[in-house]
Amino acid sequence: MTMNNLQKLHSVFDQSPWLDNLSRDLLESGRLQQYVDDGIRGLTSNPTILENAITHSSLYDDQIKWFAGEGKTIEEIYWSIVEQDIKAATALLRPVWDESNGVDGYVSLEVSPNLADDADATLKQARRLWKEVDAPNLMIKVPATDQCIPIIRTLLSEGINVNVTLIFSIDHYKQIAEAHLATHALGMINNARSVASFFISRVDSEIDARLDAIGTEQALALRGKAALAQARVAYGVFLDNFAKSSVLDGHSSAIQRLLWASTSTKNKEYDDLLYVTGLLAPHTINTLPEETIGNIIDHLPDSAQSLTLQDIVDAKLTLDAIHAAGVDLDDVSHTLESQGVKKFQDSFTSLLSAIEAKTKTN
Repeated sequence: MTMNNLQKLHSVFDQSPWLDNLSRDLLESGRLQQYVDDGIRGLTSNPTILENAITHSSLYDDQIKWFAGEGKTIEEIYWSIVEQDIKAATALLRPVWDESNGVDGYVSLEVSPNLADDADATLKQARRLWKEVDAPNLMIKVPATDQCIPIIRTLLSEGINVNVTLIFSIDHYKQIAEAHLATHALGMINNARSVASFFISRVDSEIDARLDAIGTEQALALRGKAALAQARVAYGVFLDNFAKSSVLDGHSSAIQRLLWASTSTKNKEYDDLLYVTGLLAPHTINTLPEETIGNIIDHLPDSAQSLTLQDIVDAKLTLDAIHAAGVDLDDVSHTLESQGVKKFQDSFTSLLSAIEAKTKTN
């Protein structure tokens, strides 16, 4: 049987392709199963994805009205219908989880973005969602805000799988890696898994705009290079922390994999697989929108190759050059984190409003 390009990501580059989408239509139409058959090994969801699924579909309407008739609040209705989709997705992906010894086959469910600045409430909700979905291949998504980073260690120590999302800086990633290491020390038995979701394309969008504003020849020559450079430096941090575990046992829960998020190419002047071919590395995940999956299957270049140590060295030099050109990388990360949280909060608000409107229709 001929291997497609999506399957090559895993078999050739030891990278797991995950789907960046979830909807009832995906589940009921058989498309999600087809993606898994084609090589998808997990999936993530977030408030924006779920907003699109619920507001642009009538598949949830009857259920929304039924829950409303039962006296559930709007937010309770949201969690009830979302948990149903999550449970169905975890069941569909369970064979991947079994076959991979718990490395892949995960479905991510995000806590309410309105709790991003409230660690105690986030911890409480994460525990509740973990208990209610009750699937070993569930991951609870927690944002990498200053307030929520400390609870990652707590969740992992309780055996709860965590997808740490909205990471835009090397410093935050180092803290997240340390949280995993602290709960998976040598000789410690802890089967909880975590991944660190490092966002990619939004970094180029923000830094390119700043380089354009600076406008020097030096600055303009650096456009389109920041996102890959920062991600590659992050992979160097991964190697520093997890290379030994990876060599000893590539399936070990002691390994916290890096997950490349937001990897569609937003600037149409750039290659449509820029954030795929530029970030092929062992023990990583790339979460992919459906369009990018189609592009990979259609034209992943034969010249694609894994990251090298030299790529990481060069990436550090690129970030140094961007800083020297006048871009404050710390300010970029803070800006993107704030924007990311707000985007998810706005989607969540819009989503709840759409559910409320559907409870009132005939």
